[in-house]
Amino acid sequence: MKTNEYMEQTEQYVLHTYNRFPLVIDHGEGVHLYDTDGKAYLDFAAGIAVYALGYSNDDYKKAVKDQVDKVIHVSNLFYNVPMGSAAEKLAKASGMDKVFFTNSGTESIEGAIKVARKYAYLKDGSNDHEIIAMNHSFHGRSLGALSVTGNTHYQDPFKPLIGGIKFADFNDLESVKAQITDKTCAIIMETVQGEGGIYPATKEFLQGVRDLCDEHDILLILDEIQCGMGRTGKLFAWQDYGVQPDVMTCAKALGCGVPVGAFVLNKKTAEHSLVPGDHGTTYGGNPLACAAVNAVFECYEKQHVVEHVAETAPYLEKKLDELVEKYDCLAARRGKGFMQGLVVTGRPVGEVINRAIENGLLVISAGSDVLRMVPPLVITKDDIDEMIEKTGESITVMWNRQPSGFLRRRPGGCFPAVPEFCIKTGKKGIV
Repeated sequence: MKTNEYMEQTEQYVLHTYNRFPLVIDHGEGVHLYDTDGKAYLDFAAGIAVYALGYSNDDYKKAVKDQVDKVIHVSNLFYNVPMGSAAEKLAKASGMDKVFFTNSGTESIEGAIKVARKYAYLKDGSNDHEIIAMNHSFHGRSLGALSVTGNTHYQDPFKPLIGGIKFADFNDLESVKAQITDKTCAIIMETVQGEGGIYPATKEFLQGVRDLCDEHDILLILDEIQCGMGRTGKLFAWQDYGVQPDVMTCAKALGCGVPVGAFVLNKKTAEHSLVPGDHGTTYGGNPLACAAVNAVFECYEKQHVVEHVAETAPYLEKKLDELVEKYDCLAARRGKGFMQGLVVTGRPVGEVINRAIENGLLVISAGSDVLRMVPPLVITKDDIDEMIEKTGESITVMWNRQPSGFLRRRPGGCFPAVPEFCIKTGKKGIV
């Protein structure tokens, strides 16, 4: 089949809930993806922070293939070989107590919500408890996960959502304090907000929320689905803050391509929440997924992945900062480790992405104006240099394509019609 035939087939038979780029991926190798025409793309999206190990990792492939030859699925009415070891690795890596495997990050959020409500129910027998979530957060698209997602754009068509959810402002401790009542059972947040625009929590904020939770016996739920598994230079982002959650959710790089998620509980929460009959999943913890989790942890250790991120992330940040300094249409850089965002002004960020794809670079957006970069965790400085070059070329060409009527400078923006006018000479100067 030709590329356009694959796209036509998909549009004919797959429910249209994604506006896909006109690109059909065929295979991957290292940190590159290849389309059906054989064109290579430097991948700084990694399946939205999934492919931490890059593509076609030999150790990972062997582990998954070996498990396929044994058994892919068994009921949770029985034990299976990979599950226990995968749970042990995740529990010990986080310093937490118990693991429940799911099939996705969204499912992990659903489980965490149930944990919080059950914990509170066992304390007072009431079922009118409240959860505080953050504005501009994103936790998934099921009704429960959507209920704690702080974006009405996603929520409005599907209301009424689950009740008892209140919202506070991220990195604003007083805003959180104002929402706490005697009904509050949990506070949920991303350690680094992803879809909302790549905003890391401040240390003061996260520690302050932890203190509030301890004071009021409220569970702290940290969503590490995107920012966890080494992406920030620590295995889990919260480890860089010295703050441990009561419940942690993870997915994405946990399986590096095989669908798997988990919610992880500390000892206090595990002993006073879910019991047999409270929660379940047919596929959660299946042997194939858990074999992938085991392989991921083993590859991380063998390849020193987390250490590599910690060592290389400052170089990525430096090069991105230089890009912001060079182009007036890039307003700022935000992020932590290999989870970075560039704020684009003057034009839709989607146009930058489209041009980058044409130029052989895969990047994605976060929010309405952020160019998001969440590459495989095995990228090198050479890969970073190539990304910087392609990003700069994409910005320059894109602005050069503008009609001649856009020469007038926008406040804080560019002269889109002439790419050289996008280049800074000093802080905010022009050529």
